[in-house]
Amino acid sequence: MTTPSSRTLRNRLIRLRNLRLAKEQVDRQTEPGQGPSAGFNGRWTRRQWAQASLVATMVALLGAIVPGFATVLQPPSAIPTQTLSLKLPPLSRARLQGSLGDSWHAVTVRRGASLKHMFTSLGIPEADLKRVLAHPGVKAEIGQITPKTQLSVDLPVNGKLRAIRYLRSDGQRVQLDLTGDEIEETLIRRDVDVRTVVLSGKVGSSLFRSARKLGLSGAHLDQLTDEIFKYDVDFDSDLDADDHFSVVVDQMWVDGELQRTGAVLAAAVTIDGKLHTGFRHTRNGRPEYFTADGRPLKKAFIRMPIPYARLSSSFGTRRHPVLGRTRMHKGVDYAAATGTPIQAAGDAVVKVVGWQGGYGRAVILDHGRGYTTLYGHMSRFGNIRPGQRIAQGTVIGYVGSTGMSTGPHLHYEFRVNGVHRNPLSMTMPPPEPLRGAELASFRTETQRAMAKIRTVENIVFPGAMESAQQRLAAALGAKPAQKPKNKG
Repeated sequence: MTTPSSRTLRNRLIRLRNLRLAKEQVDRQTEPGQGPSAGFNGRWTRRQWAQASLVATMVALLGAIVPGFATVLQPPSAIPTQTLSLKLPPLSRARLQGSLGDSWHAVTVRRGASLKHMFTSLGIPEADLKRVLAHPGVKAEIGQITPKTQLSVDLPVNGKLRAIRYLRSDGQRVQLDLTGDEIEETLIRRDVDVRTVVLSGKVGSSLFRSARKLGLSGAHLDQLTDEIFKYDVDFDSDLDADDHFSVVVDQMWVDGELQRTGAVLAAAVTIDGKLHTGFRHTRNGRPEYFTADGRPLKKAFIRMPIPYARLSSSFGTRRHPVLGRTRMHKGVDYAAATGTPIQAAGDAVVKVVGWQGGYGRAVILDHGRGYTTLYGHMSRFGNIRPGQRIAQGTVIGYVGSTGMSTGPHLHYEFRVNGVHRNPLSMTMPPPEPLRGAELASFRTETQRAMAKIRTVENIVFPGAMESAQQRLAAALGAKPAQKPKNKG
């Protein structure tokens, strides 16, 4: 016979005590002299029936709940478990034999980590690291690793380094085989694809933001605004949200990933229905941008060699502010803050860099064909020297107040065969256009580039390019495509 546990006996005692207390309460209510219960006449009052019902309910609840607690508090019985053995797939023959190339691991380079720390974390002996770094060219390429460094190692199950791969700065992937007595270097052929693509978009709220969405960089935008369309488009005020632009660029894809986007080869900007185009062409070993008919987009001279300046004195007779007498002012003055950069008005050879009497610190440039320019009162010179050939826009010095000057400004003179001319009124000589066979080759390239632009823009901006395409075809000397006539 099973003996009840102490927990079960305690629960029973609690139930008996509760029943006894309930009975005593009922007996007290039925004793003589207790108000309306005195002199029980054989019938219970409404109050007595309610109390009896309450007591019975409490007894029933206690009888149902207390045994349940006793069951829950008992420790659970043990759950049966079973162990199964799983059969792992067999190692490959190459893995068992330790063949080269069966266990490559791409290494994630953490910020601040060193090559030694990386080898140590992989369990590679320091002797292997020294051996790798001793190979010609390795230390210069991956001696100082960064999070951008791409590394892979071939580590078999025995943990002995067999090979390492890394990406050189020229884009070539190199594999070093360490299995022999001497390290064997191999160049791994990569899938390199150069694509000439057309990127088109609307100006929208910001030309910069729209260009960045297409994958163009700040350098590409500088080419559009400062090289190609600098003289024809005011990018601060001419553009509207509905105007659109297209550029032709070469993109280099390596192993399916975009690595580099080249310079703008051709560009088209449509502003209020007017089409502006520019095409890159190398002349005399230097890339330039030309119109569709071979005229350079860059002007021969910049009228204002200092940006955002105020004209403070014009060309002609005036009272000299320092000498106090009337004399010929052989140039124009631009007032600007000290240190404002001064640009070369055109391509030139530096003729003079130094102190020039009342001009103070001055620079004289020779632009060829008898044209020279002078820039006076500089605070300091740019990184130029006499005899140096410089391009238009090169910073040659900075605004100052040296020489006979009452305040910081640039004195700018324009001379033709030694005779002073007003740079604000004279007609600047046009740049030399392309001619002969070079022009014919250029026009062939131009038509091919614009054909790509037209194809893309007709898809991206359907119906909006008809008039612009006709003007472009006329500029290129080609006949515009005619619409097919409806039959019937």
